[in-house]
This record gives sequence, C-alpha cells and structure tokens, in this order.
Amino acid sequence: MIEFQNVSFSYEKGKSVIKGLSFSIADGEAVGLIGANGAGKSTVMKLLLGLLAGEGKILVDGLEVNRANLAAVRKKLGFVLQNSDNQMFMPTVYEDMIFAPLNYMVSREEAEQRVDRVLSQLGLDYLKHRYNHKISGGEKRMAAIATVLAMEPEAILMDEPTSALDPYNRRIVINTIRALPQTKLITSHDLDMILDTCERVILLSDGQIAADGPADEILRDRALLEANHMELPLSLCGRE
Repeated sequence: MIEFQNVSFSYEKGKSVIKGLSFSIADGEAVGLIGANGAGKSTVMKLLLGLLAGEGKILVDGLEVNRANLAAVRKKLGFVLQNSDNQMFMPTVYEDMIFAPLNYMVSREEAEQRVDRVLSQLGLDYLKHRYNHKISGGEKRMAAIATVLAMEPEAILMDEPTSALDPYNRRIVINTIRALPQTKLITSHDLDMILDTCERVILLSDGQIAADGPADEILRDRALLEANHMELPLSLCGRE
C-alpha cells in the first residue's frame, strides 16, 4: 500500500533530515512510526502526502507520489492532524464531513449517506449538527477522524492522535483506531497507544531506521529505546 524506496530529504543543503529511507507497509497493516523529537517522523508524513519533495521514490497503492499523481494519491490517503482545530474549519461537524466528498465530485446524496454511515459507526450521531467551537477536545478529535473516514480513504495517517486528551477520551480514540480496517500509519510519543493500536513499529533515529519489527518486541526493548532517547511505555515500566 505504501512504499519508500531510498528516500532522502534535506531542508538545508548538506543537512539531511531523511537519509536513504526504505520501507513498505502492506494493505491493512497498522504501523507505528516512533522516534525522539527531530528523528524525522513529521517529515516522512509530509513526503508521503506530497507536501515535500525529496530524492528517491514513494509509492501509494502503486502510484508514485509526484506532481502529476498528487490528486489521485491524496484521494487514497486520509490525514488526521495533531491539532483538530487546524482540521475542522467549517462551522459544524456535518459541514466539515461533507466538504471533502463534495469536492471529490461525490453526489450530495452519496456524501450525506457517507456522513450518516460514519457517524453511526462511531456512535457520534449526536455531533452531526453541533458547532465545532462548542464541542469538547475529545469530541473534536473523534469528529476529525469521522471527517477523514467520510472521504473513504484506503490508508489513514495520524499525527499524535491522543495528544492532550483525558484518559476517557483517549481510550475512546484508541478503540476507534483499533477498529478501523484501513491501512494505518501513526506517529506518536504515546507509546502505550502505539502498543494498543499497532502490530508493527518503525523506529526512526536521525532520519534512518533504527529498528523495524513487531510492536510488542520493539516497545519492550528498554536498551533499544533508551539508546534512541526514548523510554518504555508506561504500562511496561516495572515489568522489564
């Protein structure tokens, strides 16, 4: 579904942020992309979305990420931003959810059916006509996920989906992520959430892959995590 082939990127000449990165993510796989601040996680997401252009090749469902294919690539990808306020820009949840399908030339009838279907699946029917500035942070995060799902993407990218959430809303978001059938690539410093939602982890360090394997193995490896300026998930502290 997603493939990076020897991808490199520099914001400044001679200062590479991503260095010869190669990995692939299979259809339906849930992968956590972790690393300390500055490891290159956000840059990987921007490269995948075509917001940045580097060297090497990136493929999404067989399509190369380049200017000619950008619209088709982005139609396959849904991106849940870290800050929901940057994503929910229409007055109501309904208007946000229907905006992208209509702009992808989906008929209004089909777009409205998608909105109702997604809200029902997530148990969020009560939010449909609520004003975005009058719902809680947790509700807004769920509404942002619903907005992306209404686009019916083949893969979902998430940047820190549980940041700034209280424990109750954090658990709702985690359960929602786990139930999504799409391919998922999730960046987060919340390693407990990654452990709960992803079967595989890619650990980035200085723009390169330091480890790539089963989440349960990598996230239990105290020496590996500490060598890359990270700590064990809180749920595992005291057990290792």
